[in-house]
Amino acid sequence: MEDDSDPEQSCWAGLPDVCLRHVFHWLDDRDRSRAALVCKKWSRAMYSGSLWRTRTITFNGRPSRAHTFEFETALWYVKKFGKYLEHLEIKLLNPYNAVLTRKFQVTMRGLLSHLGKCNSRLVSLSIQHLELDRVVWRSMVRAQFIKNLGTFLKRMSKHLDYLNLKGARVTLEEGCELLNSLSYLRNKSLISEVNIEDFFSLHLPIYSSTLFHQAVSKFHNLVILTFNYNCISDELLDILCKHSAHSLCTLNIKCHIHDPHGQVVWGMSWANLAKRAPRLNVNFFFERVMKHDHLARILLVEIPVRSISLRSCYFSDPDWTMRPTLINLLPAYRHILQKLTLEVNNDHELLDDELLQLILSCKRLFFLKVWAFLSVTFMEKLLQNRAEKKCILTTIKGKNRQTVETHGYFSYGIRNLGEKPTEGDSHRDNNHAAEVSHS
Repeated sequence: MEDDSDPEQSCWAGLPDVCLRHVFHWLDDRDRSRAALVCKKWSRAMYSGSLWRTRTITFNGRPSRAHTFEFETALWYVKKFGKYLEHLEIKLLNPYNAVLTRKFQVTMRGLLSHLGKCNSRLVSLSIQHLELDRVVWRSMVRAQFIKNLGTFLKRMSKHLDYLNLKGARVTLEEGCELLNSLSYLRNKSLISEVNIEDFFSLHLPIYSSTLFHQAVSKFHNLVILTFNYNCISDELLDILCKHSAHSLCTLNIKCHIHDPHGQVVWGMSWANLAKRAPRLNVNFFFERVMKHDHLARILLVEIPVRSISLRSCYFSDPDWTMRPTLINLLPAYRHILQKLTLEVNNDHELLDDELLQLILSCKRLFFLKVWAFLSVTFMEKLLQNRAEKKCILTTIKGKNRQTVETHGYFSYGIRNLGEKPTEGDSHRDNNHAAEVSHS
């Protein structure tokens, strides 16, 4: 450490503490440790609790030497300053064998045990995409990790306000056990935001599970809940209505083709929830669920839908048509729909008129993302209507494809108001995306 009396360092050593903390805030771990060697005052700044409230630890499945060093350094700092931690994100990237998952489990056991003993202020925990149903997770390693995580959640449940376990892929029993950990101390949980999208393994009909209903019934302060449609049932909606109607604002619901989604949910259950939770907005994300009869069972008129995303991905059916959905289904939300995303392969049918009519009828629609085969005329009409304030779109997004002629129609990316693509533009990278924004 340098001598504090060094005249060349006096101006830096005299920086106010608030300025020092602000400078240290923007430094990574390595630069912070170097800066701490400047003088005693800078060394003390290193121990300011405000610098260690938020941390992200990345466990790389294919670690290089640099990744290993970054991980070990981040882990060391979390253990050293863990008592200040308020927001923790843990990332496990593409583990490719059982050795790495075992190493991750052992590391997490030590980390969670340490934080459970020294930390009393953690409010946010995110561990996404664990994919515990993969073969790289041996049964003993998997069971031990879930046990360690459950123990940690029990200790943190009193003050934890946000939990993200998206993509965990656990069994029904394991998942409900983890959710019950959040209500361990008081037999209820006041957590406000939970993300359990893809939390359960594929193909499970969670909607019929009494265990799941009992676990969710202990959440008494939910504001945002993100989950899959295979969890939805009349019983679940009644539980949310009874215990979280006073706080509930957002339901984010993903519906994937491989998740069970044929259950019957009554419109009256949705209507009761919407009435008891007047601030409720529902956002739907459909992946490969494109057929009108499937969507009609899900998109009931009683649901306060704010956003709909329809992505066909690799969906392919020669008899499928998008027209009934645009004409008969989506207009039911014309007074409340604010965001619409359509990524569809409609090379066998033209949807210009139907889509334009839908957009103009949705009085609150401000966001539109389309990846489809549309005509230049459609874009001209849409932008003209926007210029005449017949719609309130503020954001229009599109993606380039190679020019595909279909009765004189082709798709292209939106660049700016009224600009048509040149011949060279139509052959650019398919992944190119552009955005148009209006004040």
